[in-house]
Amino acid sequence: MITETALTLLARFLSGVSVRWVDCQPDTCQRVYFANHTSHIDVILVWSALPYRVRRLTRPVAAKDYWSKGWIRPRLAKVYNAMLIDRKAIKVHQSPIQLMLDQMGHEFSVILFPEGGRQSGERVGEFKSGLYYLAKKRPDLELVPVYLNNMNRVLPREEYLPVPLLSSCTFGPPIWLEDGEGKNDFLARARDAVMKLSRFDVDEE
Repeated sequence: MITETALTLLARFLSGVSVRWVDCQPDTCQRVYFANHTSHIDVILVWSALPYRVRRLTRPVAAKDYWSKGWIRPRLAKVYNAMLIDRKAIKVHQSPIQLMLDQMGHEFSVILFPEGGRQSGERVGEFKSGLYYLAKKRPDLELVPVYLNNMNRVLPREEYLPVPLLSSCTFGPPIWLEDGEGKNDFLARARDAVMKLSRFDVDEE
């Protein structure tokens, strides 16, 4: 608990993050928070932006091959109760989506980055199909878009020392997979839901 609090405060200090909830409120119902991805500390930032009562029921999804390396990454993953998914051991009856659903049960929410990897600029990349299959298997889950602004400048790709800057984390209104909606249409709509949140940063400038 002490380590969690200290790291959360450190992440907020370095990012100078402001948190907004737009047509959405913090809730302990099961959700999938899906965000754009530009920095190593995106996972920590979205997770730490949630109120404690929500945070304790929310698990970031992270790549096992990255977060299992070295001394500090596995410890950080444990502090944040991360759900480590092995991308290299995919089997017919053990897909990453099913592993995720098994660990979520009917209690935990998750944080996902559907682009599948960090982007180098402000652009939001095309979404991978995981979010679609998750929504298809659990249509009851609220899918909450999250837009992170300026995080790529706090800790860019290939850099390991964060630079203190002002950034923002905006949570938007939930979406769901609609009846008969195809994969490509759904993923485009989900990506658009994230990009629309960027205008709240522009409006404040």
